[in-house]
Amino acid sequence: SEAEKREAFTEWLHHYNHHRFHTAIGGPPASRVTNLSGQYT
Repeated sequence: SEAEKREAFTEWLHHYNHHRFHTAIGGPPASRVTNLSGQYT
């Protein structure tokens, strides 16, 4: 279903950006973004 596809994509995207190690940058892509969680102003 469309809802299942959306949920699967959301989980995959989180893994891709937060857990997949990228050797060129020495960590996951999200580690290069400052204030990703929006906690700081």
